[in-house]
Amino acid sequence: MTADAAGAVEIGGALARLRRATGLPVAFGGLLESGRPQIRISELSGTHTAALRALAVTSGNGLGGKAVALARPCAVTDYSSSRQISHEYDVQVATEGIHSIVAVPVVVRRRVRGVLYGALRSVQPLGDRTLGAAVAAARDVEQALVVQDEARELLATARAEPAGADRGAAWEQVREAHAALRALAPRIPDPGLRAELLAACGLLTASRPAGGAALAPRELDVLSWVAAGATNAAVAERLGLRPETVKGYLRSAMRRLGAHTRGEAVTAARRAGLLP
Repeated sequence: MTADAAGAVEIGGALARLRRATGLPVAFGGLLESGRPQIRISELSGTHTAALRALAVTSGNGLGGKAVALARPCAVTDYSSSRQISHEYDVQVATEGIHSIVAVPVVVRRRVRGVLYGALRSVQPLGDRTLGAAVAAARDVEQALVVQDEARELLATARAEPAGADRGAAWEQVREAHAALRALAPRIPDPGLRAELLAACGLLTASRPAGGAALAPRELDVLSWVAAGATNAAVAERLGLRPETVKGYLRSAMRRLGAHTRGEAVTAARRAGLLP
């Protein structure tokens, strides 16, 4: 799944949650197009027409463009008559029959990456509850995009292969990246992207011999960080677990691998193709 496709999935899910939380009849949104200062509306929920589909919203234009330019939520009670926005998209908005609209930017690392809209088919103010729910939906998308960005950056680092004397240090980075990628996987709500990430983790390990040792996912998560040199306390912090829980997973992994120490467990896991 590409980054844009994964982002679209997150947008679609956020729109559905926004409508459930507020009762808004219409919600739509999209992501910033790569290399261009515009949002492409790709996800629609509750619309009656295709007027808004694939609409390109340029920064500064209309309500969404204003939200992009200011990097903050914006709302109007009656879109067509509002003096607070420009009116490049009046035809599309009128065709869909919506009036009261809120637009909330999706901001990741101080850069606008998308916009979520919620709308009514009547002229009436949107209350604080609706505005709060729209902001919360945008925050959900932001967090998901951060996780996806981190996963891809770590994977790119792990796949880099410097030559010569740098290989030893680079291989340690691969091991740390492998552990970090596995720690990120449970935080990704989309099952397709999560599976893709875990499959990529598998590319960083040796081919596993037939009939080799097997570890539960959390046992492997813990052992991945141990292999990268992390203490039990550090592993617990990175994985969001209690230190006692980490110890339990580590003991279980050692037992499955026939190891008596942490170091032996790591060595056995590497020989079994479970760790890089």
